Amino acid sequence: MSAPYVLHMITPLANVSPFDVNMAMDAGIDMVVPYTGIETAQVEALTQDAMFSRDPKNAARTGLFIGGRDAAMALDMLDVARKAMFPPFQISVFADPSGAFTTAAAMVAVVERALRRAGLDGLTGLDVQVYGATGVVGGIAGLIAAQAGGNVTLVSHRGVSAVQGKAEEFGRRYGVTLSCADTASAGKAALLERAEVVLACGKAGITVLSAEDLRAAKRLRVAADINAVPPAGVEGVGVQDDGVALPTASGAASGAVGIGALAIGNVKFKVQHHLLERMQTGGTAVAFDFQDAMDAARTIAGKAS
Repeated sequence: MSAPYVLHMITPLANVSPFDVNMAMDAGIDMVVPYTGIETAQVEALTQDAMFSRDPKNAARTGLFIGGRDAAMALDMLDVARKAMFPPFQISVFADPSGAFTTAAAMVAVVERALRRAGLDGLTGLDVQVYGATGVVGGIAGLIAAQAGGNVTLVSHRGVSAVQGKAEEFGRRYGVTLSCADTASAGKAALLERAEVVLACGKAGITVLSAEDLRAAKRLRVAADINAVPPAGVEGVGVQDDGVALPTASGAASGAVGIGALAIGNVKFKVQHHLLERMQTGGTAVAFDFQDAMDAARTIAGKAS
């Protein structure tokens, strides 16, 4: 009989995410143990405590899930955990702070699918604007979109400085170029005049782009919105829309389509479930970040093409 699979869930916050706990249990994890208020400096010791406590043949039956709300911190924790391990004691690690890695991956994958349906080569060469880019999902969505070939602008409503540091950090880590803009100084209309893809990652229940804003988006092809709480983050995009034409009254480009939160969430849910399953069924230790989430999201979104 195999040893039970134990998933240690760590977060710098006061509580782990109930969403992630439910996802882990539904994926078949035998035991979930939460650790809160964890700092990066503590990760090495926690990792080694987890890996040394089991017979090497059961090391792969142990996992570490990294939560929180800070993408860079989660990536740092993932790096520390990986460096703390060595054969034959490797355990699995999965970073997904606030579900941002799986959500952003699902968002970009579903947008790519909509673009392929329109005969385009994904995001390659397109002007991509991320609204709500100050948040963790928006930043990672911008990073993934840039890696996918998009010309990405992180858009802030609190000044360029609110996203500039994030753009520079991701540039250092991954060699991508992310432009930055502020709606107050640049103006939404001026930005949207060149937008071909809009990724709306604002807070729940807040309209980021109104129908009036979209009148300037004459080149728009896809508008995706992760907000499932009314009102919509992009006016005219329904939560279940998956390539549904935007209302002509919006003034957006003819043929522009919307992708809603539930269409994105359906893929996000499957991606997280798939990666959690792989942790416990593969027989070997794995390490997952947003890039692994994107690989899975493309596969899952592609099956529904």
